[in-house]
Amino acid sequence: MRKPIVIAVVLVAAAMLIKQKDMTWRQSLLKTLYPLIMLKGKLFGNKQDIKLNPGKVVPAASFYDLQAVRNNGDTLHFSTLKGKKVLIVNTASDCGFTGQYEALEKLHRQYGNQLVILGFPANDFKEQEKQSDTVIAEFCTINYGVSFPLMQKSSVVNGPAQHAVYQWLSHATSNGWNNQPPVWNFSKYLVDEEGVLVAFYTQMVSPLDPAVTGQLK
Repeated sequence: MRKPIVIAVVLVAAAMLIKQKDMTWRQSLLKTLYPLIMLKGKLFGNKQDIKLNPGKVVPAASFYDLQAVRNNGDTLHFSTLKGKKVLIVNTASDCGFTGQYEALEKLHRQYGNQLVILGFPANDFKEQEKQSDTVIAEFCTINYGVSFPLMQKSSVVNGPAQHAVYQWLSHATSNGWNNQPPVWNFSKYLVDEEGVLVAFYTQMVSPLDPAVTGQLK
């Protein structure tokens, strides 16, 4: 009889260690498992998860004509981003890759003078971002210390409701070369100081991966 009791105690203790105060059980578990989720890319590489613009094809439509509404209601005019690199990420709170918020914040703090990170919360993939903009902002701040700008929740996948920024990012007729929309939460697009889209990374590429940081030097 003692063995089942011991097992039960161990399971309860493990659950208590996993459960984060300001997270759901699912969010806590996914945060714990995140390093394992990213292990595949570390072990086997992730070249297939990266698309580059080595010829620096110039966009047909200006990146700096775009704008987006921040989660506090202010409008961000992309013309104010000239001269800085911009990393645009579609985010979600209930995803196996939500742990990338922490990596994005580290990137923001390390390269803040030359890099702007913009998070676009979206509920497009398995409805993993159901909360309001206010709740999303609180979740990101409390659990991951996010201080980079978050936009209002929107749709990022191809379709009538797609945000204008993502229409530009995922259509070669606008950005000059790339037709790849986000494949999952935490897909990433890097735009250089001149408004040229230079790279696309899937969720399998950490924001701190050399494939990303190498573009920031």
